[in-house]
Amino acid sequence: MRPRRGARRPPADVGGRAGPRDGDGAGAVIPRPLHAHPADGRFVLDEGTALHADPGFERAARWLRGVLGAATGFALPPGPGGIELRHDGRMGEEEYRLAVRADRITIEAGGPAGAFYGAQTLRQLLPADAFRAGRTTAGPWTVSAVTIEDRPRFAWRGVLIDVARRFLPKNELLRYIDLLAMHKLNVLHLHLTDDQGWRLEIRRYPLLVDVGGWRTESPVGSVVHGTYDGRPHGGYYTQDDIRELVAYAADRYVTIVPEIDLPGHAQAAIAAYPELGNLAEPLPVRTEWGVGENTLNVADDTIAFFQAVLDEVMELFPGEYVCVGGDEAPKGQWRDSVEAKERMRELGLRDEDELQSWLIGQFTEYLLARGRKPYGWDEILEGGPPRGTTVAAWRGSFGAVTAARLGHDVVVCPFTALYLDFRQSADPAEPVPIGSVTTLRDVYEVEPVPPGLTPEEAERIIGAQANLWTEHIDSPRLLDYMAFPRLAAFAEIVWGPRERDFVDFEDRLRAHERRLDAVGVEYRPATGPRPWQSRPDAPGRPRSRAEVDEEVAAWTANIVARYGPGPG
Repeated sequence: MRPRRGARRPPADVGGRAGPRDGDGAGAVIPRPLHAHPADGRFVLDEGTALHADPGFERAARWLRGVLGAATGFALPPGPGGIELRHDGRMGEEEYRLAVRADRITIEAGGPAGAFYGAQTLRQLLPADAFRAGRTTAGPWTVSAVTIEDRPRFAWRGVLIDVARRFLPKNELLRYIDLLAMHKLNVLHLHLTDDQGWRLEIRRYPLLVDVGGWRTESPVGSVVHGTYDGRPHGGYYTQDDIRELVAYAADRYVTIVPEIDLPGHAQAAIAAYPELGNLAEPLPVRTEWGVGENTLNVADDTIAFFQAVLDEVMELFPGEYVCVGGDEAPKGQWRDSVEAKERMRELGLRDEDELQSWLIGQFTEYLLARGRKPYGWDEILEGGPPRGTTVAAWRGSFGAVTAARLGHDVVVCPFTALYLDFRQSADPAEPVPIGSVTTLRDVYEVEPVPPGLTPEEAERIIGAQANLWTEHIDSPRLLDYMAFPRLAAFAEIVWGPRERDFVDFEDRLRAHERRLDAVGVEYRPATGPRPWQSRPDAPGRPRSRAEVDEEVAAWTANIVARYGPGPG
């Protein structure tokens, strides 16, 4: 579904724990539902169970029939009784009510997405083997009687996967779409371009993937150690791959948001088409991590080039949002550029920050004129955010507050707690440890709405996003380790009620880990990495929280200088 602002907030008086429990963990639902009321009795799923869906709910029925049929061997043919998906026009689009009784299971929902989320919850009420792709047991397949009433707190429940630094094969992205849907997450932000690789076929400009789609080598661990693997790395998604991913995601009510990073993080594009850059000599696709100094120039031809790129992006991705980046763009080359200085004089701009804002505005206005919503990182605040832009606030709460007060929608993704490439403990055995420590509890205790906002400003916080940057995540196995179970905790903060209980979450997580085992997710155990999950060959660069806080303070000072101190 398309993310939207204004999802109804749940009341403070939520119900107790997530429902009935038994030795198989049935009822330990994640994310925690709004209300759950256990009852007596059990429903038995067997070869005679039928599945009925009201008009409009066919996708949820098809998905439920597919996953349960694979695990149980039961056909779940169309028909009355058994499992019923019913429409209730009094509910919101993503809202559902699940009632399990001895004679039937009823899922009532306000819209197709709500029916799908109710079906996801039903699967969690079954034994964990319901998450397997083939039949391993004859059952019995039973569900404890319960009534669950549920709806999400936020409309944007997102996860970024950085496929630019490390190409993730299409089948792995399909798997992650299923994992997001399993946790009622509904946005997959694909970071498709960066200095180290361009991953999207653009038919008008084939060199973007032919040249920009691969690099000669990659660092082993942190770049501070100066060790490289000497191994070419590359890959890209064809336009048909993207159409397949978008359709697959839509069937699971996940919107894919593409990112074309501008004007920084663009060295792969400049390597393919040198006329896009500021230097006379050609550049290779970058092999180092970190912020590169090479940015796009501000020429009309460069603007036209990327507007043509966006035309193909909009054709492939039908969702409302397109991310244009705007982050970490050094201004040194513009300060040395005669063309950039002339552009600033022509437009009456004060500095290079305003030049970046103007340049980003050329793309955001282009998107707005075509009915799309531009999305950008919070650096766009530094030169005055372009009109109509949704801001991804990643460098502390001040950016979220500032953007909301300026009237922009905001997606909260603080790097101190929701960057899931950061190490999970101080244990030196953590694989490629970078950043400060971000524990499972740190993620669980994030509150997306910053303090100090008025009720009207708080409505501008449309959700949150967890980010999986992959400089140091070089395989799907390591991606699983860094993502889970922290993504389960994240799902709880964006779906479930504001009042949360970490001890209760840990209790439910034990049962949920059996589901992750059944799906094949190689998550991080609570006790720390297993021997094969460590990476002694790839040393990282751990940082203290004080170092990270110093970074946030420096950025905040820049925003205060432009907009004032803000609330509090």
